[in-house]
Amino acid sequence: MKKLLIIAGVLFVALGGLVLKTLSDAGQFKHLTPHAPGKCTPVSGMPGAEDITFHPSLGYAYVSSDDRRATLAGRPVPGGIYRYDLSGTTPPVLLTGSFSPDFHPHGIGLHVDPSSGAQTLFVVNHSRSEGQRIERFEVGEDGLLVHRASLSDALLVSPNDVVAVDAQRFYVTNDHGYPPGARQVLEDYLQLALGNVLYFDGQRFQEVIRDTKYANGINRSADGRTVYLAESVGRSLRSYERNLETGALTLLNTLDLKSGPDNIELDADGNLWIASHPKMLDFASYAGDLTGKSRAPAQVLRVTGTGADLKATEVYLDDGSQTAGTATAAVFGKRMLLGPVFEKDFLDCELP
Repeated sequence: MKKLLIIAGVLFVALGGLVLKTLSDAGQFKHLTPHAPGKCTPVSGMPGAEDITFHPSLGYAYVSSDDRRATLAGRPVPGGIYRYDLSGTTPPVLLTGSFSPDFHPHGIGLHVDPSSGAQTLFVVNHSRSEGQRIERFEVGEDGLLVHRASLSDALLVSPNDVVAVDAQRFYVTNDHGYPPGARQVLEDYLQLALGNVLYFDGQRFQEVIRDTKYANGINRSADGRTVYLAESVGRSLRSYERNLETGALTLLNTLDLKSGPDNIELDADGNLWIASHPKMLDFASYAGDLTGKSRAPAQVLRVTGTGADLKATEVYLDDGSQTAGTATAAVFGKRMLLGPVFEKDFLDCELP
């Protein structure tokens, strides 16, 4: 009996330690002091604007929108890609109205040809009938998106974000090693490193990064030589040197963000803007609440520097009062667009 009590005590202490570690790693003990760099205005009409990216010179943004609450409730509605003009002279324009109704976009990646200006947009699509796919669109003369290809592969287990290399090649993250279900939940709470990054070379998919803790946002430097990866559960930003010929990636640096990073955007100066989840368990609760009454804090980090000298500075923090579960912070000039995973509105914020 005494031996059993000792074993039970050891197991209890071990379990308590695991729970405390999980809570600490998820940021649940953080004290949040909300602040913003300027006025933020809600923009309606594009629910679940999980990813937003700017054309690098023309001042409008592409917005990936999907009503995930409706999908979780079993009443999916078609998602869409919109164009949002910062000037405010025109309302947001749906660019995929003629595409499949089974369209549930997630991460997006834009390539602009430096010579011709031709635009190619890659989109992660969680098709309910066709499975996980990457859609390739070209921007037509009228500005609408023209569908060119649907790419699928068994390696696309749980695709999240995509970054274009050119009009044919791209990297895509798998945030989990298992598809949605009980095993995926265990993967998160046990902090298992089962995510990865795939490279599509124009012909086939191949794994180029493995053993990641929720590989989320991905982007690259303007010269294409550095690839940045956000690990949400790993609470870090990884930098990789990219082989321009083969697409292979070599780890250069890992920056501890002490928060759960989501998507990565770059400004004109090459600084990284990362939307993040400072309290991961709050976000998990919020994501699972079909009523939308739960709230989760939202954070934006700006990362400056290069190599081992990268430094993260908090630019925005909200406790869930103004917005919740922000996944993207896209910047153009003195404007910052904050895209949420579930909220009906995204925020258009002023920068100093």
